[in-house]
Amino acid sequence: MKRSTRNINWIEHHCFIPEGRDVGKPVKLRPWQKKELRKIYDNPYGTRRAILSFGRKNGKTALVAFLLLLHLCGPESMANSQLFSAAQSRDQAAILFGLAAKMVRMSPSLSEYVTVRDSGKQLHCPELGTLYRALSAESSTAFGLSPVFVVHDELGQVRGPRSPLYEALETAVAAHDNPLSIVISTQAPTDADLLSVLIDDAKVGTDKRVVLSLYTSDESADPFDKATIKQANPAFGDFQNSDEVLAMAEDARRMPSREAEYRNLILNQRVQTNNPFISRGVWEACGDTPAPYYNEMVGIGLDLSARADLTAAVLSFERDGLRHVHPFFWMPELGLMEKSRRDRVPYDLWAEQGFIKTTPGGSVDYEFVVADLAEIFEDCIPHQIMFDRWRMDVFQKEIDRAGCDWPMEPHGQGFKDMSPALDTLEADLLNNRIRHGMNPVLTMCAANAVITRDPAGNRKLDKHRANGRIDGMVALAMSVSTNGRQPEQYASGRLLTL
Repeated sequence: MKRSTRNINWIEHHCFIPEGRDVGKPVKLRPWQKKELRKIYDNPYGTRRAILSFGRKNGKTALVAFLLLLHLCGPESMANSQLFSAAQSRDQAAILFGLAAKMVRMSPSLSEYVTVRDSGKQLHCPELGTLYRALSAESSTAFGLSPVFVVHDELGQVRGPRSPLYEALETAVAAHDNPLSIVISTQAPTDADLLSVLIDDAKVGTDKRVVLSLYTSDESADPFDKATIKQANPAFGDFQNSDEVLAMAEDARRMPSREAEYRNLILNQRVQTNNPFISRGVWEACGDTPAPYYNEMVGIGLDLSARADLTAAVLSFERDGLRHVHPFFWMPELGLMEKSRRDRVPYDLWAEQGFIKTTPGGSVDYEFVVADLAEIFEDCIPHQIMFDRWRMDVFQKEIDRAGCDWPMEPHGQGFKDMSPALDTLEADLLNNRIRHGMNPVLTMCAANAVITRDPAGNRKLDKHRANGRIDGMVALAMSVSTNGRQPEQYASGRLLTL
């Protein structure tokens, strides 16, 4: 008997449906659920990680509860082993535990061997010595554990490419020969988020021990068509309430403000629900390598931000109808790893790769930024440097100390100045007239960038509503706005005074 067949038989013999319209009935796995078990347990290479992603209300928690019980007291159990589920909140962590506990209590065979500890969110099988415990990212620590089986529940809620809880559990399984991690979630909103990174890596297929099942709707298809909905929802019309899903689709059709949420949660697409400035597909379409800026007349956008955070300068110039973009970023060297963990962004890795320049100390030293820009300007002609006025007085002192005479021009961050800059940038992106080279720091900023509108419909980038840093996009928007002046107005990079 195949391993998956044995596990399917065990689930259908010992488990009962814990809630819903069929509560109390013996479990009868659907063909698509059996297919997922075969992918996990019949993998000839052995499965180290399984990633299952589909829309909401497709019974993901019940499916993963079956797998949990398989490893706690079923044929996949290992004596004296530890099992954990990880979620971003205590409430989310309690859902899987609660469902598994109901299954144990409803099953005469399981309840005889498994003890439910509600206060600690634990399931214990004394005869085998196995113990399951639910954890959340709000827990004080996950270090010191030694799990053989881990469920990462709704990992798509993690923003950024890092999660301390995920990393702690994944490194802890190294003590075992055949550990198994199950990642089960709807998709994350952006490419920079942890789940997206794992999915994209699994698509490449380099590690045969990672199996991926991604149920997502075709982005080019009609999002409100039943066939499109079924692509991301294998339980549609079965134990998923199709009438409710179609009602959500109709709401999204009538109210565009609901469409992003509908696409993310129901169609399982990577779509931000917080009014992103530009879509992932449009940004990637402009990801070709930019032409060198040597001897070009360039416009620069400069966003100093806080001295302990990310400082950005973006150069751009036009050639043959295309706008070529070269971003530069600076961060303080001291505390870089801590900032990486806090923001869940690999600043330290990007610094090693040269995408971020570090300055000594715990704050960005503007002297180094000025020196770096002076070196960059040796190869091009800065015809205008647009800057945010915040902290420019401090930066200007460093410019004066260095003896530089640059064409500086203040650029407001409100609706009046940013709206036309965003209009220009948006038009270039939508018409595929930008080449940004998929710089990872700028791409992160683009993924985080959200807009806000005034009553007249003018737009600006909103740092307070963004999920992460957007400094690079602010600098890019200011950079493209320099094209409002004709190059003939400049000589040797200096604005002529008429």
